[in-house]
Amino acid sequence: MTNQDLDSKVTDLEGEIDAALAVARERGEVGLQVTAYLHGEQVVDAWTGTADKAGRVPVDGSTLFPAFSVTKGITATALHLQAERGLVDYEAPVVRYWPEFGQNGKEKATVRDVLSHRSGVPQMPAEVTTERMADWDWMVTALAAETPLFPPGEVNCYHSINWGWLVGEIVRRTDPVDRSFGQFVQDELCAPLGIEDLFIGLPEKEDGRVAELVDDTAFTRTSGAGRTPLQRRTMPAAAAPTAEIFGRTDVWRAQIPGAGGIMNARSAARVYAMIACGGRLGDVRMLSEERLRAQLQPRPDADKPDLVSGVPRMLGIGGYYVGGQAPPANALYAGSTSILGHPGAGSSNAWADLDSGLAVALIHNRMFDEPPNRDDHPFIPIVEVLQRFARQHG
Repeated sequence: MTNQDLDSKVTDLEGEIDAALAVARERGEVGLQVTAYLHGEQVVDAWTGTADKAGRVPVDGSTLFPAFSVTKGITATALHLQAERGLVDYEAPVVRYWPEFGQNGKEKATVRDVLSHRSGVPQMPAEVTTERMADWDWMVTALAAETPLFPPGEVNCYHSINWGWLVGEIVRRTDPVDRSFGQFVQDELCAPLGIEDLFIGLPEKEDGRVAELVDDTAFTRTSGAGRTPLQRRTMPAAAAPTAEIFGRTDVWRAQIPGAGGIMNARSAARVYAMIACGGRLGDVRMLSEERLRAQLQPRPDADKPDLVSGVPRMLGIGGYYVGGQAPPANALYAGSTSILGHPGAGSSNAWADLDSGLAVALIHNRMFDEPPNRDDHPFIPIVEVLQRFARQHG
């Protein structure tokens, strides 16, 4: 196919995406961006709606959104960069890099255990406040002193919030020039890929571009009622992924690698475009394809209920959700077993399909729970258009 032919097909695709975005708005979306790459080429960069509840500020391609656990996929990628460089061994105990982590029975937990949410330490410190969550040093000191709730390496227990500091501190401890985690991401991931709008620790000058969150989740409507004691320990009210907490500017400023990333779809999609192309984007090689494909392996017992969630979480051994295995990791991933990605609270999502070469980011401000019927999901029409395009032009 010539470039002219592809340009024509992309023009057709844009019309289909516009129609699918209109459906998303009909299903309740407020402000939404979608960016997609196929084999390293951007084929979609579209948006709709408003960045505020009042409907006065239109979303554009540069609007920034709190993306919650979409951040975990970025953080996992940062750790894989360190492994690629020979600075981290997945099977090594965490204490090799972070000696203080060995307190109170955690000395045998490995990097792989942490990545796959099997460290036995899913809980936040009991003394955490929102202000303390925004303090990196306080968080890593407190987490290093925690006693595991489960034997490290033996059970699946989703680390809802604390996962980011556990992984991020390993990255920080293995950084030869001792940068903050957020600066490491800027220098070692974003800059080589030409990414300008992905922040783990938002500069104050960018505040005006951040969309207002519109919280339509059952968690917020019920003030977290009905959660188990374990769920309350892993995600206490002071650190809950709500518009109230994650709409605070001190939280924007903080480096929260498990939930606090602020980004747009363009930036998230570009990270995953690199992954979809086997670790290379253009002339920039970041990771080996072999390393990325190894992360497609589900963690042990991934198809069984996670102790925190109470339902299966199809997480892989490398910190990403993986593909369309049964049950699929996410409604948007169904139909492929070669996906690495991560959704966030409220349903923002970003992923790469290593077989088709498709990378997608859907970032928005209306936080909603996944509907029980996949066909009712606001994003499904968009994803189906993109998957069909990838099949036709793969």
